[in-house]
Amino acid sequence: MKTAILGSGLIGRSWAMVFARGGHDVLLWDQDAGQVDKALAHIARTLPEMAEAGLIDSPQQTLARIGAAPGLAAAVADAGFIQENIVERAEPKQRLFGEVEKLAPEQSILSSSTSAIMPSIIFGGLASRQRCLVSHPLNPPHLAPIVELCGADFTAPEALAKAKDFMASCGMVPVMVKREIEGFILNRLQLAVLNEAFRLIAEDYVTAGDLDKTIKDGLALRWCFMGPIETIDLNAPQGVADYLERYGPTIRRVGESQSTAAPWPESIGRELDTERRKDVSREALTKATEWRDKRLMALAAHKLEQDKKTPR
Repeated sequence: MKTAILGSGLIGRSWAMVFARGGHDVLLWDQDAGQVDKALAHIARTLPEMAEAGLIDSPQQTLARIGAAPGLAAAVADAGFIQENIVERAEPKQRLFGEVEKLAPEQSILSSSTSAIMPSIIFGGLASRQRCLVSHPLNPPHLAPIVELCGADFTAPEALAKAKDFMASCGMVPVMVKREIEGFILNRLQLAVLNEAFRLIAEDYVTAGDLDKTIKDGLALRWCFMGPIETIDLNAPQGVADYLERYGPTIRRVGESQSTAAPWPESIGRELDTERRKDVSREALTKATEWRDKRLMALAAHKLEQDKKTPR
């Protein structure tokens, strides 16, 4: 199937590798043609690394499926799945999809990578809104397989089913968001952790560095291959009901203290930036991101290997 990527920044170029990995032809488009050139160069560097990690079979064949569109009309013509990844603001997305609706085939799926904007806001003004939905990935999607699929009340069940099958065919793990909520599921969970982290740091219970250790050297080790519900199910002899009987009062008490805690101060951003820049200078952020991606690549390869060995 032909697919189109609208917006060729970090998320767009990653989606291109995902769709091509799934055997689909991909055309990249961006208002800034230079972004497409950068994306193609990044993809050409990344695919051999993915092959070396065992995440794709042939970087050459995958790369051959990805090309640049000379314009928006060419990008979406005959495309079965169209993924938008432009700036995280409703108005530009609305304008772009207003154009796309006129140019794309009637049967194509229109999808946004928005992190928090509800699909009813982005697509509500379209005549063909029944084919529209959000496909929200974790960054970068070519290394993190989760994708949240969220429609609005007007989204046809067939469109969601088609998107689910398409994403699964690309090696993604689709999660169906049953009804609209700002931030969807992943970001609401992430933001709950971040809000509590900011408060703990701001109220001087822990440093930012030590807080990060509690996640990466603690919770994340289990959460890497089990969700929080699976985790607590295995943390009591008789399972999740037994766990809540033992620890439920503590969970409720701490939850009440978190919901009534004073908001973290506006100054926390500057304070965290000062601490983080001691570890990673602003000039080194690009290299640090590359380090992150290589660690994610190795982790993805390890999980894939273990999944093959462990029957579920």
